Amino acid sequence: MNDNRYALKNAFFYTMLVAVLLLLPTYLYVTYMKYVYEIQYEFKLKRQSHLIIRAMEEFDPKEKQAFDYPRFRSFESGLYDVHFEPLFSVIEWPLRVQKTGYHIQDSYAYLIVALPEERYFGASYLVVGGEISYARIYQDVIMILIAITALIFVLSLFFLDRFALPFQRMNKRLDQFIKDSMHEINTPLSIINVNIDLYNRSNPTNKYLQRIKAATKTLATLYNDMDYLIKNERLSFEYEAIDLSHYLQERIDYFHEVAALKNITLIPRIDEKVNLTFNPTQLQRIIDNNLSNAIKYSHEGGEIEVILERYEERCILHFRDNGVGIEDVNRIFERYYRENRDKGGFGIGLNIVKTIIDRAGIDLSIDSIYGQGSTFSYTFSPPIYHNG
Repeated sequence: MNDNRYALKNAFFYTMLVAVLLLLPTYLYVTYMKYVYEIQYEFKLKRQSHLIIRAMEEFDPKEKQAFDYPRFRSFESGLYDVHFEPLFSVIEWPLRVQKTGYHIQDSYAYLIVALPEERYFGASYLVVGGEISYARIYQDVIMILIAITALIFVLSLFFLDRFALPFQRMNKRLDQFIKDSMHEINTPLSIINVNIDLYNRSNPTNKYLQRIKAATKTLATLYNDMDYLIKNERLSFEYEAIDLSHYLQERIDYFHEVAALKNITLIPRIDEKVNLTFNPTQLQRIIDNNLSNAIKYSHEGGEIEVILERYEERCILHFRDNGVGIEDVNRIFERYYRENRDKGGFGIGLNIVKTIIDRAGIDLSIDSIYGQGSTFSYTFSPPIYHNG
C-alpha cells in the first residue's frame, strides 16, 4: 500500500476515534453552557422587569397624562390580572405556566413577577419574556470541534510520518534488494532455458534436461509473480486485442513440461477465435497461476482440463483438476496464505489474480471438494469479451 495513503487512512481513523471520544464531554459542555446561558438570561429579564416597575412607580396619575409603557427591542412584556388575563401585553406567546418564577417554554423564556394588588393599574402580575437562542453556543462548540479535529488530524499525519520513516527506509532497501535479486535470478534462468533449447535442437531429447527446463519454468512463474507484485502499483497496463484461444494454447504448451514432471495430462477444450480486449501481462498472470496451482496440487498421473467456451454474450474459462481440493476457499486469496506449505511457493499468485479480476470486473466462481479436486471458472463479459 502507498505510504501516503496508509498515513491518511490511519490519521483519519484516529481522528474519528478521538471525535467519538469527545462526544460525551461535548454533550456535557453544551448542557452546562446552556444552563449558564439560561441563568444569564434570567438576570436580563429581572433587570428589564425592574425597569418597567420603576417606570410605573414614577408615573403620577394626578398629572392626568397617559402612561407611556416601556417597550424594548429584544424583550416583550405585559401586565396581567389575577386570572392571567392580559390588561396590557405585547406578548404573543401563550403562557402555559401561570405562576411566579422563571420559565422556559420551547424557545421562549419568560419571568412572571407578582405585583402588589391594585398598585400598578390593577395588575397582579408582570410578565417579561423573549426568544432564547442557543445558536451561539452551538456555533462555538462546532468551531472548537473543527479546530480540535483538524489539529488531531495534522498531528496524526505528522507523527505517523515520523514513526514510519524507519520502516519506509527499510522497505525501500528491501524493494531494491528484491529488484536486484530478481534481475540476478532472471539472467541465469534465461541462460539455462536458451542452452537447453540449443542442445535439444541438435541432440536427442534428454529427460534430465527436460526436468531442469520444467524446474526453470516453475521458477519463472514465481519470478513473474514477484515482478508483477513490485511493479503493478507503478505501471499502467494498457489493454489490447488478444486471441484468447491462441494465447491460452500457448500457455498450456509452455506448462506441458512442468506437468510432465508429475505425469499430469493437460487436456485443452478450447473454442476457436475467442477474442478479448485485455492486458497480456495480466492475462498471463491469471492463466499461469491457475495452471501452476492446478499442477502443484494435482496427484501424480492426474488430469487437468482447461476449457474455454462461449456462453451467450460471455465466455468462460475453466481450470478443472482432480487434485487435493481446497480446505478453506475464503482464505486462498490472502497474500502469503498457503494451505499446504510442503508444496512450496510464496502464497502470492492467487492474491495477484484476485486483484486483477476485481479491477477488471471479471467474475470468478470456485467449485471445490476437499480431497477430490477444484474448478476455477472465470467469466469474461463485454466490453472485455467481444464476439467477432
